[in-house]
Amino acid sequence: MLSKNTVKFIKSLHQKKYRIESGKFFVEGGKSVTEVLHSDFLVETVFATEEFKTRNSDLLRAFKGEVFTATPNQLEGLGQYQSNESALAIVQMKENTSFDLSSGEFAIALDNVRDPGNLGTIIRIADWYGIRKLVFSPQTAEFYNPKVIQSSMGSFTRVRFFYEDLTMVFSKWNRPVYGAFLKGENLHQITQIEPGIILMGNESNGISAGLEKWITRRITIPGFGNAESLNVAIATAIICDNLKRLQTP
Repeated sequence: MLSKNTVKFIKSLHQKKYRIESGKFFVEGGKSVTEVLHSDFLVETVFATEEFKTRNSDLLRAFKGEVFTATPNQLEGLGQYQSNESALAIVQMKENTSFDLSSGEFAIALDNVRDPGNLGTIIRIADWYGIRKLVFSPQTAEFYNPKVIQSSMGSFTRVRFFYEDLTMVFSKWNRPVYGAFLKGENLHQITQIEPGIILMGNESNGISAGLEKWITRRITIPGFGNAESLNVAIATAIICDNLKRLQTP
């Protein structure tokens, strides 16, 4: 039986204010909960259906936190999924700790990307292309927003990230910065690339003017139709695909 206080607390985590105050967020859905249990995130509590508990008995036996039984209806009332027949977990946020970027790595930097769905999709794209490091400007959407977690489809467990003024990051990392612009070097005509930072800008305004001096190469995805621009997540995928293919194995 879930107590009223437990239900109230979980529902409070739908709001950024209470996520920050508590240092916790929630993960829902069988796949994502399984992924986070296998990750280095600290999971505190799992609410799961009998079916999920039976199917993942070994995983839950090794879990050191609390496990409560819940019905699908209860899970749907706690989270944001319209249908959740598996599980929901309460997880501790990680500290906002910076890291370095080596000469052989790509990273993705997001400048004021506001839409949580775009951020979650970009995290999933980074995971697909083996890019494990991401850095976000302070104005970028919150990593722990439920929509980010949902749209990342578990990939949030396999990337490292931190929030910081991007000018500080670029000066510390001292790596090439490839900025996405509507006018720049044709991405399809690039034949050599040194791994570095893929910089994507705001959905409406692009890359901030204050960051342009740090950009090593301005790159453009060539268009063949009449659309004015691409969604930032789709553009990120296209750029990652082209640049990763040029990377020496």
